[in-house]
Amino acid sequence: MQFGIFTVGDVTEDPTTGTTPTEHERIKNTVAIAKKAEEVGLDVFATGQHHNPPFVPSAPTTTLAYIAAQTSRLILSTSTTLITTTDPVRIAEDYATLQHLSDGRMDLMMGRGNMGPVYPWFGKDIREGIPLAIENYALLRRLWREENVDWQGRFRTPLQGFTSTPRPLDGVPPFVWHGSIRSPEIAEQAAYYGDGFFGNHIFWPASHTEQMVGLYRERFEHYGHGAADQAIVGLGGQVYLARNSQDAVREFRPYFDNAPVYGHGPSLEEFMSQTPLTVGTPAQVVERTLGFREYVGDYQRQLFLVDHAGLPLATVLKQLDMLGEVVAELRPAFEALRPSHVPSDPPTHATQLANQTASQSSAAETTGGQQ
Repeated sequence: MQFGIFTVGDVTEDPTTGTTPTEHERIKNTVAIAKKAEEVGLDVFATGQHHNPPFVPSAPTTTLAYIAAQTSRLILSTSTTLITTTDPVRIAEDYATLQHLSDGRMDLMMGRGNMGPVYPWFGKDIREGIPLAIENYALLRRLWREENVDWQGRFRTPLQGFTSTPRPLDGVPPFVWHGSIRSPEIAEQAAYYGDGFFGNHIFWPASHTEQMVGLYRERFEHYGHGAADQAIVGLGGQVYLARNSQDAVREFRPYFDNAPVYGHGPSLEEFMSQTPLTVGTPAQVVERTLGFREYVGDYQRQLFLVDHAGLPLATVLKQLDMLGEVVAELRPAFEALRPSHVPSDPPTHATQLANQTASQSSAAETTGGQQ
């Protein structure tokens, strides 16, 4: 199972000191956080894509390529890539380039985002969000799998004999997740293609995530990609860690209470009881996270949000040290519960290349035997 962190890249005032990092500091801190994630034994670092203040990750492939150059093992991903407002040609080119630069240590998550104003900024209509996601992704798949693409759709100019460059590394397109909080159409899309489905799992109760993942699993099997419990599932999550639970709650409360996303709403205690947010000791985070499989089944990737709401870099790095301890316990615990026929990890470049090579060899043997 893969464990990692994701960032939304917010530039937020620290409510305990009144200081706000500059954009330069926030971008540099993001790199430091990713490098620390690898140091403590995590597998994945993912960044969002935003085009408005107070967020800085407007060019995720630039950031991820820079991190790739300074790491050796970390898988680089997104959370999410805006498939609705980013030209599929640009996505094909940018992420194939990242794939080459990282030697295949990357995948990406498609999503619609949660910022409505981004649509008109890029000439799109938010009311067409789902159709945009469906059409743009269909084109992206073709761009990575066909060298000469003829295309006619609703939302972009036609393509005639177009070749996206560079071609995917080793002829293997990056693995794709489809991320969603509330849209069953996106779960259906992930299942149709046999891609991964990532449940954001941050703002909603467990029952909602259970329904979304359950739909994806059911439709994954319907489309013939394998048994429902073999579908590739990822989950988000939020944690704040301290050596005792009282300190964790005391330290995190001012950040929660003033966070732009959920501050000035439900209390911290209410939010912890109604969502997967866990504020407590490493042992409490281990117990709560293991409980996720009770309602989504065995899954392949768990990402945590740890660097938001104005938390200073020093605090985030300490959080990662403790998260490394948590993951060291979670790995064997999850694997001990996983049936042997259920994938332990999502597809990587190496596994996809091996499958492609085996498939080509099998086809060649079949053809040779028929001659």
